[in-house]
Amino acid sequence: MFHGIPVTGGVGGGAPANKPELYEEVKLYKNAREREKFDNMAELFAVVKTLQALEKAYIKDCVTPNEYTASCSRLLVQYKAAFKQVQGSDVGSIDDFCRKYRLDCPLAMERIKEDRPITIKDDKGNLNRCIADIVSLFITVMDKLRLEIRAMDEIQPDLRELMETMNRMSNMPPDSEAKDKVSLWLTTLSSMSASDELDDNQVRQMLFDLESAYNAFNRFLHSS
Repeated sequence: MFHGIPVTGGVGGGAPANKPELYEEVKLYKNAREREKFDNMAELFAVVKTLQALEKAYIKDCVTPNEYTASCSRLLVQYKAAFKQVQGSDVGSIDDFCRKYRLDCPLAMERIKEDRPITIKDDKGNLNRCIADIVSLFITVMDKLRLEIRAMDEIQPDLRELMETMNRMSNMPPDSEAKDKVSLWLTTLSSMSASDELDDNQVRQMLFDLESAYNAFNRFLHSS
């Protein structure tokens, strides 16, 4: 029907058939360093979006205050770590990042600027403050182990504070799995000298036990 009419475009009016370079995949990066940069920005973007979604879920009463406090505290810790990876000449502040990438998350921004879940007031004895501190301490200790910080005097103070904070939660059973596992490692560390370090097997086991303890703590929050 259209015999004699030359083809001037690709399928569906796409790129011309005589310009194959237009079909090439567009890459955001040219080397490993640039790829890591974009991965870090994507991680920060995801954390802020997740925090925004959590705030909305709490406003709609889709999560309990305890669950919200634990999740928000974890996200705020993750935000701080993610932002450090992208902060520089291109991104001076989280406001710069949001403007540059058109990230409209006002609820998340408010949490970030206050640096605490909305359930936490200034009262140090507040139950939600305890929950937030426990989550933060769990993450801090596990992050240290993953970064190969394994000396007794660098791990034990945070672990001791974690145990003391859990003990301040009067509604948390004394024989809870979370307390048992943390107590076990406190005993192990107390038998070491300040300069002694955990070996590879101990680090692996401690990470496993702390992950289990953290999950047990979250299950307790869900059931309480």
